[in-house]
Amino acid sequence: MNESAQTSDVALRKIFVAFLRVGLTAYGMAILQKLRALVVKRGWLTESEVEEGLAMVQLYPGPILMDFSAYVGYRLRGVPGALAATTGFILPTFIMVVALSALYFGGGHLSWIQGLFLGLEALVIGILANVTLSLGKQAIPGRIHATIALAAFIAVLFKVNAIAIPLVALALGAFALAPKNNANPAPAAIAPPPSRRRLAAVTALAVGVAAVAVLAATLGTSLGQLALSLFKIGAVAFGSGMAIIGVMQAEVVQAHGWVSQREFLDGLAMSQITPGPILITSAFLGYKLGGVPGAALATFAIFSPSIAMTLIFTEIFGRIRHLKWVRGALAGVLAAFVGLLAAMLLQLGGAALHGPPTLALAAGAFAATRWFALDIGWVFAGGLAVWGLLLAAGLAG
Repeated sequence: MNESAQTSDVALRKIFVAFLRVGLTAYGMAILQKLRALVVKRGWLTESEVEEGLAMVQLYPGPILMDFSAYVGYRLRGVPGALAATTGFILPTFIMVVALSALYFGGGHLSWIQGLFLGLEALVIGILANVTLSLGKQAIPGRIHATIALAAFIAVLFKVNAIAIPLVALALGAFALAPKNNANPAPAAIAPPPSRRRLAAVTALAVGVAAVAVLAATLGTSLGQLALSLFKIGAVAFGSGMAIIGVMQAEVVQAHGWVSQREFLDGLAMSQITPGPILITSAFLGYKLGGVPGAALATFAIFSPSIAMTLIFTEIFGRIRHLKWVRGALAGVLAAFVGLLAAMLLQLGGAALHGPPTLALAAGAFAATRWFALDIGWVFAGGLAVWGLLLAAGLAG
């Protein structure tokens, strides 16, 4: 990518507001559709540049939607553009989840809140089951992929370090799943290196992220340890936000017990009923351990490593995208995430589904998303309406 392709006269304010609107209104896969339409319709990037960015953000750890936002902002206005895009994208859902977390932890003793979250938990389980099956169909095309997924599933059940699982799958994939066809084709063109100013800005951002991670490690508190774990997850976990959630659950619930299975499921529900990326669950976790500052630190920890990597990969993507071992490594780690998600589904389902009403609600959410392809927002709205009627009739709760 050359320097001119990364520079535009789009105002930072316009970038921030545009991504703020997407983060305020879009749910699930509709987020990606809105981001693509926004970028192309405004003439900020071409279709081919958008496709290149979407391919690129799958080659390294981190949530795809947030990284794609960083990619667009960086292509438009360098590091300030990346920060404007990602901040605008995450801000609405961060505020919503913090407000819901305050209500949850401050009023959790209220019976109506407890009843509401029983329904939300069941809906999340149904949606999660569909996501697991869909990802499995995509990521497990052969026996080696299935073996990696099964090994990850068993490893989680035996409480193997959740952060190590993707790293092992990465190595296995690079070795066993690299395409066996022709040799690596040469890149079409070698882009000139970035300017010193741009390189200095990227370096400064990466150093800043590392500095906050070191600070978190020195806090000596549960919040500091949570943030450090989220930094690690953000630095090693590949795929969609829902795939990464499996690693997060194993780390914060099983390995450290910072939240219970039920609390994690409720935090996941909050991230699903609010617009924006699902990994905002991190704000819920941080709020429990440190209030609003804790929510901010946890959110920074999960997203910032891959944002920094996005800026670096934007500069080097043309040199590595054709390497076969890169594609094999990605295939291996995505297969592992299927196993992680399946293990999470098993564990969270045991905590959330009790009796016919919750089972029926979960089954309805599964059917609505899998066979009727309903938007997640409508599934939650309809599901909670049904659950409210059951509560009012004394048939649930």
